[in-house]
Amino acid sequence: MKIGLDIMGGDYAPKATVLGAIAAYEHLSADQKLVLIGDKEQAVKILQENNFSPDHFEFVHTTEVIGMGEHPTKAIVQKTDSSIAVGFKLLKEDSIQAFSSAGNSGAMLVGAMFSVKAIPGVLRPAMTTIVPKLKGGLGILIDVGANADCKPEFLLQFGVLGSLFAQYVYDVENPRVALMNIGEEEEKGNLLCQATYPLMKETKLFNFVGNVEGRDLFNDMADVIVCDGYTGNIILKLAESFYVITLKKGLKNEFFDRFNYEQYGGSPILGVNAPVVVGHGISSPEAIKNMVLLSKNMVESALVDKIKLAFQ
Repeated sequence: MKIGLDIMGGDYAPKATVLGAIAAYEHLSADQKLVLIGDKEQAVKILQENNFSPDHFEFVHTTEVIGMGEHPTKAIVQKTDSSIAVGFKLLKEDSIQAFSSAGNSGAMLVGAMFSVKAIPGVLRPAMTTIVPKLKGGLGILIDVGANADCKPEFLLQFGVLGSLFAQYVYDVENPRVALMNIGEEEEKGNLLCQATYPLMKETKLFNFVGNVEGRDLFNDMADVIVCDGYTGNIILKLAESFYVITLKKGLKNEFFDRFNYEQYGGSPILGVNAPVVVGHGISSPEAIKNMVLLSKNMVESALVDKIKLAFQ
């Protein structure tokens, strides 16, 4: 197994990404290789400064970087020797089996769609995030930003993607899937939710348990919560702020510590033909390490093959 890591992506790259690669190396078996994609000279220098042999990694040297503020489609097309563009080229060729980056998230989405492409039958790939639960364990929120505007059939498919992800990567048996809404009653919500509910109620594709409200996010009513990417991104950013607020207020709490994005590494793009993980722009070495390990788990679980089977 070869796992590709964009070492130029993120606010603190390449130092944070290379240090994260060192941390991830300790958790990889002999037949799992990390491929560092980016400026090899900078990477080797950081490795040597940390007394770590460059021989532990493979390198693919690139000369360009897609900045956080660049237009995703233009950047992918114009910067063909950027770490993100090259990473997706390697992924498409199966030279690597997974690719992750804490760089420009729009470019990661565009790159995934242009190179490895959506799995046949998947209308819109979606991004997930982990939600800590009050009584322990975790839930999955999908979509958290890939699709700001959605149709009911998109949300139905998000339920399938989230359910498979929960089952095969996080070992949740028969995951309970709910629809995020402004009320538990069947007829509640905006036009999108009102049209989506009957589709989910009738489906045999996953275990639908009805509507949930914002206050149910951290309780145990569902394992997977489905919403459009606009709503999901707002929820995600709000939830992320909880951890920052506890730090600023000097509060130490086990539950809020689990809101630390570093523990989860990144957001997978589900519904494309290979494992792709998008990390937080402010990713630390710890977050990079966990992003790499999530990529590894997605390959090991054969999640992409399970999704292909579901959409045949």
